[in-house]
This record gives sequence, C-alpha cells and structure tokens, in this order.
Amino acid sequence: MTQGKRPKKLGKFSFTRRTVLAGGAAVVLAPTYWKQASAEEKRIFIRDPGGPYAPGFKEAFYDPFKEATGIEAVGLQGQHEPTSMIKGMVDTKTYTWDMAHLSLAAGIQLRDEGYLQPLDISTPYLDSTPPEYKNDYFAGCNVFAVVLAYRTDAFEDKGKEPPKSWADFFDTKKFPGRRSLRKHPFDTLEQALIADGVPLDKLYPLDFDRAYKKLDTIKNSVDVWWTGGAQTSQLLKSGEVDICAAWNGRVQAAIDDGAPVKIVWNEHIWSPEGWTILKGTPKADMCREFIKFATDPARQAIYTKHLAYGPTHPDAYKSIPEDRAKILPTYPDHLKSRVRTDFEFWAKHKDKEVERFNAWVVS
Repeated sequence: MTQGKRPKKLGKFSFTRRTVLAGGAAVVLAPTYWKQASAEEKRIFIRDPGGPYAPGFKEAFYDPFKEATGIEAVGLQGQHEPTSMIKGMVDTKTYTWDMAHLSLAAGIQLRDEGYLQPLDISTPYLDSTPPEYKNDYFAGCNVFAVVLAYRTDAFEDKGKEPPKSWADFFDTKKFPGRRSLRKHPFDTLEQALIADGVPLDKLYPLDFDRAYKKLDTIKNSVDVWWTGGAQTSQLLKSGEVDICAAWNGRVQAAIDDGAPVKIVWNEHIWSPEGWTILKGTPKADMCREFIKFATDPARQAIYTKHLAYGPTHPDAYKSIPEDRAKILPTYPDHLKSRVRTDFEFWAKHKDKEVERFNAWVVS
C-alpha cells in the first residue's frame, strides 16, 4: 500500500485498487457486496412513535410503498419529541433515520434551527391538505388530541355528575377522584389556564406564572404524573385513576379493551404529526417519493383501523366507516370545540419550560 493512502472501505471489507485487480478472494466477494449495497441504497429509515402506530403505518404506508416503488421503508421507534437525537445525527452526518414522523412543534423547532430540509414537493394530495397541517418542511399525516377522560364507574354508574371541562378536572371538591396529568409542560399548562378561565382564543402567548399558580392548587391531588401514552391506557384500564388527561388514541385503546371509560371532546387540545426529512441525508429524493405516496387520503384512512388519530386530508373520511370516524379528532363534529396548540410558540419556549416544569414537579 502506498504510504499515506487509506484503503477504500466497502461494507465490512477494506479494498485497494491493487487487491481488486489481483483477483482471488476480493473478486469473489465483490458481487455479494454490490448486491448488499444496491439493497441498502433502496431503503429509507423512518422514525415513528411505535406502539399502535407500527401496525397502522406498516399496512397503510411501509408495505405498499415497497410494493409500488421497490424502495423499502423501515419504521424505527424513537423516543417522544426526539429533537436532540436528530440534531446529533445531522451534526455528525450519521443517519440512523433519514426521515422522522414528528409533532408540528418539534418540526418547527428543528426547521428554525436548521436541521430539516425543505420537502420541495407539489402533489394534488399535499396541495389540497388544509394549511394548518403542513408547511414547506412538514407534511401532515395525522392529528392527535389531548382529551379529558374518566371512568364511568367512578361517576355515572354511581349517579354522580361526570367532569365535562378542564375547570371540572381542577375542581377536586365537586369532582373528587384519583387524577393523572402529563409530566410535561405541553398541554398541561394550557389545561391549567383554560381551567383558570382564560378564553380559548386568548390562550397564547401562555401566561406561565398564572399557569403554575393554577397548577399549585391541584398539585397535591395528582396521583400519577404520566410520562408515556401506554401508561395512561393502563392507568384507565386498571382503575388506578378516575380522571386523566391523555392522548385520545391511548384512551380509545383502553375503551377498545373493555374499560368503562369515556372521552370528553369539549376543549380538547389538538396537534398534527407528520413527515419531515433530516437535513443532509443522501436519501432525500426517496424520502420525497415516500411522502408523495403517504399523503394519499385513501392510505391515511387505512391507519385509522389501528390508530385512533385523525387523518389530515378530509377526503380520507370517504374511506372510513362512520362508527370509526366518530372517534377520530378530525371528525367534523369534533372541530367545533377544539383548541389549537400554538406550535410556533412552543418551538421557541419548549426547552426552557421543560426545565422549569420538571423543577416545579419535584419542588
């Protein structure tokens, strides 16, 4: 080997031009490597939340995309709001994921900090998606809602009036029971302000001090501070709590498993999730092809069989049975009383408020 020159690395093998010309074992190995490389080139890795998303996205998007294009889309479960992980991948150019399914708040934060690249896509389905579910760096896929949920055996079955608002949730005298809130400022601060009488159209910018003052009134009555969606399903199914603020899909999972639970759609707080492309990934063009494919409303309808979150394209409801449609956040009847998360606001304040909230919980 010439002094100072490094061998070219192919897979787990190291070759120089001389060893390839020499034939022998290197020549035998080459076809195997190129077959592996070709398969690798037609594969994209997508961060998704796992859980009920996994079978829904597999049936709706991943499997049919490979069948239609020959490109394998591999879903990899990632932690909630994985902004720091994505920053690390882009900074080091080591792409565990080429794309990420994220909340719009996380997408805006990463866009503003330079970690995503533009979609550069124009398709009839994406073009006709409502503007609140997309931007130049984000293609909406689904909408989830934070709802108030309660066990009927703690209220109605005992002849008691059930809670119907966030003010009721915070009223521990009129609505006694074991409670659970999310251990995160997202949604929790909004719930406190709505309970304190802030009009829904005056919610942002959030008055943080007022929110924490209201939370102080209920802090000792919160039995469980939950940190994951599956945890809320279990809390409601087991009866460990009577009232819970939770993602509607996780509440629906408890209902589907037979738990005596109801969802209150009044004042639900909604947020879209969607597809983003990590800046610098060499597979951006394949990612764009996937996004074009995944914005088809008929495909969005398919995942709702597994995941009780609402499609972002209204035409998806043409393919969803009515009984299923009624439990989804973007069902027309649920749009009247919803509260829209201000994603731009949270993109600017998330990191600081997460730190403050965590300190408040343990204080």
